[in-house]
Amino acid sequence: MAECDWRERRRHVLSQARRVVIKVGSAVLAGGAGVDAAVVAGLSEQIAGLAAAGRKVLLVSSGAVAAGREVLGDRYDRTLLPHRQAASAIGQSRLMHAYDQEFARHGRIAAQVLLTRDDLDNRERYLNLRNTLATLFDLGAVPVINENDSVAVSELVYGDNDCLGGLLVGAIGAEIFVNLTSARGVFAENPDEHPDAVPMEVIEDIAGLDLDAMCGAKTTLGTGGMYSKLLAARRVAQLGVPTLILAGRDPGALTRAFAGEAVGTFVPAGCKPIPRRKFWLAYHHEPQGTLVVDDGAVKALRDKGKSLLPAGIVDVAGDFAVGSMVRVASVAGEHIGVGLSNYDAADMRKIMGLKSSRIAQVLGEATYAEAVHRDNLLLDAAI
Repeated sequence: MAECDWRERRRHVLSQARRVVIKVGSAVLAGGAGVDAAVVAGLSEQIAGLAAAGRKVLLVSSGAVAAGREVLGDRYDRTLLPHRQAASAIGQSRLMHAYDQEFARHGRIAAQVLLTRDDLDNRERYLNLRNTLATLFDLGAVPVINENDSVAVSELVYGDNDCLGGLLVGAIGAEIFVNLTSARGVFAENPDEHPDAVPMEVIEDIAGLDLDAMCGAKTTLGTGGMYSKLLAARRVAQLGVPTLILAGRDPGALTRAFAGEAVGTFVPAGCKPIPRRKFWLAYHHEPQGTLVVDDGAVKALRDKGKSLLPAGIVDVAGDFAVGSMVRVASVAGEHIGVGLSNYDAADMRKIMGLKSSRIAQVLGEATYAEAVHRDNLLLDAAI
């Protein structure tokens, strides 16, 4: 991508975007023992300004645990999960009160929405969420979304709002994902070790990045939570949506970015967006097992766009039911994609390596000729 092309594309996207997802993390909001009121005030003012310009802005905000920790003081033990859940319960109302006050100063209503992975996994609840968000936008409110950490144990331990923000891009049909970080963007070198390092203006090929290698070492693309930010950027790029990774504590950074100033790191969208249904299937469900496939199957999937047939499967890992999300991997361990399994794990082990014509002979009936149909398969998913 020529330099002038991506810069023009960035200016066009930011000037024309009418649906925006903005994610802000605890590292940006934290101040002292709790949440920095000045940061909340500045962020709310900028978002209100974007909304006043006709944009529908959804804010994904961390910070509940930090706010609750400030209230608990010495009673809080960060090593104990129940304490972190309690801090989230105590801090969430205080965090929302801060947003409510600040948005009200600019004539905007803040609306709290707390989610767990179950809310996004369940298709009916997912559609209800979309309807609720659409109504809130119609009423001129700013939805402020956070994971429901006080009750969702797995989300508090393993989840992150970078992932949640990326999923909500698809839910509202956003045209840009803005991820606010404590850094000035993504660095090619660790600024702690290279004081002269400057943020990258663009990451042209997010799909081609080896995130494990680049983010695992402190000498590459920054440290801390940059892996999850780039993973989220890779995911939304598959939807045809670009990402802007921006310094959240830099005064006016949001306003300046949407006004056309070249701040932060821009991650362009993918060239061939995937269907939103495949995006929902791939990223709203946790894989329950793995199908290991031979080289012929890999070639058929990637080069010919074929379904995965039982004949190409050489191993089955995990215990999953019919319709479960499963990973597809090569014999060498390369991640190929994810998809919905047409058979449970026990039956898949019985028919793996067999031609489809023999499925009925082994199982008594052949419900499907494919192990995973191509319509339910997403290759190179950013899992």
